[in-house]
Amino acid sequence: MADNSGLPGAPLGITIAVISSFINGSTFVLQKKGILRSRDKGCSYLTDVVWCSGTLCMIIGQVGNFLAYNLAPAVIVTPLGALGVLFGAVLASWILEERLNVLGKLGCIICCCGSVVLIIHAPKAVATSRRELEDGLSDPVFVTYILLVVLTLVTLIVWVAPAHGTSNIMVYVAICSLLGSFTVPSSKGLGLVAPDVFGEGQSNVGTVALFLGLLGALAVSILIQFFFINKALECFSSNIFEAIYYVTFTSTVIFASALLFKEWTGLTATDGLAMLCGLTTVCVGVILLRISQEAMITWKEKRERKKTD
Repeated sequence: MADNSGLPGAPLGITIAVISSFINGSTFVLQKKGILRSRDKGCSYLTDVVWCSGTLCMIIGQVGNFLAYNLAPAVIVTPLGALGVLFGAVLASWILEERLNVLGKLGCIICCCGSVVLIIHAPKAVATSRRELEDGLSDPVFVTYILLVVLTLVTLIVWVAPAHGTSNIMVYVAICSLLGSFTVPSSKGLGLVAPDVFGEGQSNVGTVALFLGLLGALAVSILIQFFFINKALECFSSNIFEAIYYVTFTSTVIFASALLFKEWTGLTATDGLAMLCGLTTVCVGVILLRISQEAMITWKEKRERKKTD
C-alpha cells in the first residue's frame, strides 16, 4: 500500500481533524439539549440559543472536515471521527444525563475500534488531479452506484421515513449515512478542482460546471443531513444515534471513495481480510448498541440481588 502520510500539509490536516472531531462531538448533544428546552417551553427549537450553538458547531466542524480532507489523506482523517463519538458520549452524560448501560458502553467502544480497523486497511485514495476525478465521475460503475443511492434515498425519505422514522433509528441513520456518498467525495473533489477555477489563467466552462456541480451536491447533501439529524435527535438518544451514525457514515464514505478513485485496485489479501474482520466487529458493536436500548444491565442491580439472597 502506498504511504500517503507524508503528503504536504498532512500534520496540519490531522490537527484540524482532531479539533473538528471534538467540535462535531458536541453538535448532537447541544442540538438535543436545545430541542428538549424548546419542548418544555412550548416553542420552536429554531429560536433556542443552545440549539443554535449546536448548529454553529456543526458548521464549524464541516468547514474543518473540508480543510482536513484536502490537507491529509482520508484514511488518516476519517478514523479521528471516533474521538467525536466518545467525546459526545461523555458530554451527553453530563448535559443530557443520558446513561449508557454496560452493553451500550461496550458497543460504543467496539464500533469505534472496528471502524478504525476498517479504515486503516481500506484502499488508499489515489486521485491527484482534476482529470482523474472526471474519469472517476464518468465511470459506469460509479454512476450506477450513485443512481442506486439516489433511488434508495428517495424511497427512504418519501415512503419509509414518514411511516417508520420515529420508531426505528436506522431509518434516519441510513438517510444521513448514504448522503456521505456525496459529502466527502464532493469535498475532496472541490479541493482538486478549485485550483483550476481560482488559479491563474482562464478556466474552461467544463471546469466551472464541475466545480458548481460538486458545490451543489455538497450543499444539498449537508442540508438534508442537517434536517434528518435533528429529526432523529427529537426521537432518539444522542449517544445511540451518534455512535451508529459514525459507523454507517464511515462505511459509505469508504465504499464511495473506493469506487470513485478506484482504490480497490491496490487492495491486498491481508487488507481484504482485515476489512472483513473490521466490518464484522462493527456489526457486533451496532447490535450491542441496539440491544442496550432495551436491556437494563447495571452492576448495582447485581449487588442488590446478592444482598437479598
